[in-house]
Amino acid sequence: MLDSFLNWNGSGLDQMTKESIIEGMREKGLKLTPQRLAIVDVLVKKNPLHPSARVIYDSAKQTTKGLSLSTVYYTLNELSRYGIIKMLEFDKMEDRYEGTLTDHINLICKECHGITDYSVPVVIDSREVTTKTRFWVTDTRLEYYGYCRDCHAKTKGRGDKCAKEENG
Repeated sequence: MLDSFLNWNGSGLDQMTKESIIEGMREKGLKLTPQRLAIVDVLVKKNPLHPSARVIYDSAKQTTKGLSLSTVYYTLNELSRYGIIKMLEFDKMEDRYEGTLTDHINLICKECHGITDYSVPVVIDSREVTTKTRFWVTDTRLEYYGYCRDCHAKTKGRGDKCAKEENG
């Protein structure tokens, strides 16, 4: 079912389009209000690729009257709950949202908090995990933490030193 929401984005990963999100909303019986459509518009811009609710709100409110931050949070939670988008929850930074539903690694910069998708060459079959462990996988999320190219260059390799200090 989720495959119907996916579309090639040229980066080796599948991304949703505005049309596929709207189709998913219709299938789940969600109303297509101007506020929700403005939120979808921001999500599919992919700039930034993994926006926070605040970034989505700040962008969408420029074109849509009557949009509140609580509406943005509610809409994002609904879209996430129905599997139309994915919510990335974090302890030390704002939650982010993405449309990539296929298995991939999120590369998270510890300096600028940017998130880049990286295609996973090998996918572990969750059915095999269940068979071997009797553990039923409902969600997966792979993350690598480090420093993006720009932050690494700005710090002249400080990221390498910080990683060594953090690991002992």
